[in-house]
Amino acid sequence: MSTQRAGRGETYDASPRPAASPDDWPAPRAHRPLDATVTVPGSKSWTNRWLPLAALATGPSTLVAPLEARDTRLMVEALRAFGHDVAEESADGTTRWTVTPATRWQAPTEPVDCGLAGTVLRFLVPLTSLADGPVTLTGDERLGHRPLTPLLDAVRSLGMRVTAGAGRGGEDADGADGSVLPLRLEGALTPADPTDPRVEVDASASSQFVSSLLLAGCTVPGGLTVAATGEVPSLPHVEMTLAALQHVGVHAEQRDERTWWVEGRRPGPFEVTVEPDLSSAAAFLCAAAVAGGSVTVPGWPAQTTQAGDHVRDLLTRMGATCTLDERGLTVTGGALHGIEADLSAAGELTPVIAATAALADSPSRLVGIGHLRGHETDRLAALATEINALGGEVEELEDGLLITPRPLHGGLFHTYADHRLAMAGAILGLRTEGVEVEDIATTGKTVPGFDRLWDAMVDA
Repeated sequence: MSTQRAGRGETYDASPRPAASPDDWPAPRAHRPLDATVTVPGSKSWTNRWLPLAALATGPSTLVAPLEARDTRLMVEALRAFGHDVAEESADGTTRWTVTPATRWQAPTEPVDCGLAGTVLRFLVPLTSLADGPVTLTGDERLGHRPLTPLLDAVRSLGMRVTAGAGRGGEDADGADGSVLPLRLEGALTPADPTDPRVEVDASASSQFVSSLLLAGCTVPGGLTVAATGEVPSLPHVEMTLAALQHVGVHAEQRDERTWWVEGRRPGPFEVTVEPDLSSAAAFLCAAAVAGGSVTVPGWPAQTTQAGDHVRDLLTRMGATCTLDERGLTVTGGALHGIEADLSAAGELTPVIAATAALADSPSRLVGIGHLRGHETDRLAALATEINALGGEVEELEDGLLITPRPLHGGLFHTYADHRLAMAGAILGLRTEGVEVEDIATTGKTVPGFDRLWDAMVDA
């Protein structure tokens, strides 16, 4: 099935679009204002930064309250495949993961599964340079089509040997046209000029390219300067990487608008408590803005580099009241208005903000998010397709979405194996009878048990 992109003369292939099945989740409608406290799990972004840093450290490190979900489990299993020990324990309701680094990174005997996790694949690409032999990375079919070529070009310029699409009958497939997986990598990071170790990367498709090079850069003698040649989206995630490196004793800094530097020094052993995942929490907070009443997320940090913190400003501008105090962050719904917002720094909020905007009393224009076409799915096209299928009016722009609220009706909301799309469908169901969300289990990527938490919030 192809859906016309209004005003652009292009189409988005939304196939396959299966019919409803017994496994589809009936999104609960809120028949009264909400009054709930929702505790969300730890941040995926933080957990998948702490884990590789722990493997690089000079001794055992411990993560307290890490996210226990598919993406982070894939990173744990990847580290184990390289020979590191990851011990897990739970006591008094708190989980602790202790990573004991191996004396050397052994080359895994089998391909390392990265699932659909961009952080796992992209962070591992330069880190495979530490292995004592060739490493093959693989993953879900869609992962092989997510942007990666600029990062591969960057590690090639640092001396690594890369074969993209290894075993598929060809080499160096471009992720824009064909899968780059399986991906075979070998060789150390060896800058051309050891007196000025630096690398250039076009990071316009993902800030993860910069973060991955900074994480691995601390293993390069003399450190590494990372220069971005394109406009970098989601800059708070790069700030998060710098903060993580600095926390574990590695000097890292931003030199100018598009240049970062990290010293060549392994982290010392550390213990950290992982912040709640604010981008996942945003879905529950948007629920209060849509359904009325209040939702509180405990443990919201007073200061953070997580892009999800932008939800406070966005919902306030849309008419909600946001209160941060000792209880956490509480959002209380009011009249829900449209918004004009540049989400380039917080693109991962786009699905839930778009769903919220579709239920507002005036149009919204969300821009700065063209890079979302390369996420788990083409999020811009998918949002337009699915909201419009329920009676909405969403026009896909060159770098965003124009959302004009219309009366919605029930129907099946397809998720394309994208956890953020599933959360958007749940929000639409709060005010729309008969919305069913396909594959709600895909939310397990970041929020295991999301449907149970959502049902409990609505029923509270």
